[in-house]
Amino acid sequence: MILNINQFADILGNIPSEVVTMIIGATPIFELRGAIPFAVGVYNMNIFQAYFWAVVGNIIPVIIILFFLEIVVKFLSKRFYYWNLFFRWLFDRTRMRAHDKIEKYGSWGLFLLVAIPLPMTGGWTGALAAFLFGLERKKSIPVIVLGIMAAGIIVSLLTMGVVKI
Repeated sequence: MILNINQFADILGNIPSEVVTMIIGATPIFELRGAIPFAVGVYNMNIFQAYFWAVVGNIIPVIIILFFLEIVVKFLSKRFYYWNLFFRWLFDRTRMRAHDKIEKYGSWGLFLLVAIPLPMTGGWTGALAAFLFGLERKKSIPVIVLGIMAAGIIVSLLTMGVVKI
C-alpha cells in the first residue's frame, strides 16, 4: 500500500505540525527539501515557520553525528560484521562525493556541500564529511549550520515559486 501525502499527514494527525516538520527535516533523505514543502503544502504553515522548524530539525542530527558518530561506529563495527560493511560503504561514498569540494575549497566546500539542496547533499552529508575528513567540530558546526540555513532559503524560495528551476 502506498500512502499519499494527505494520508501520511492524517496518520500523524495527533502530532503537532511543528514537530512533524522537525522530524522530516531531521531525516537523512528528505531534510529541508521535504520538510519545508510538506509544512507549507499540507499544514498550510507560513514559510517562515516552515523554514524555522525544518532548519531546527536538520541541525539536531548534525550535532548528534559530530559528537557521537565515532563512538557508535567503533561500537557497532567491532561487534557486528554487517554494520562494519555498512559504515565502510557509507564512508567511502561520502568521501567520494565530498573529497574534491573539501580538498579544493576547505570550509567553503563544506558549506557548498550542505547549502546546495540536491539529493545526497545537506546537513547529514556535511556532518559525515566533517567527521571523515577530521575537521574540527567548533569550525564545522557553524559552517554546516550556515549551509543548512542557506539551503532552507533556497528551498523556501522554490516552494513559494519565487525561483523556478
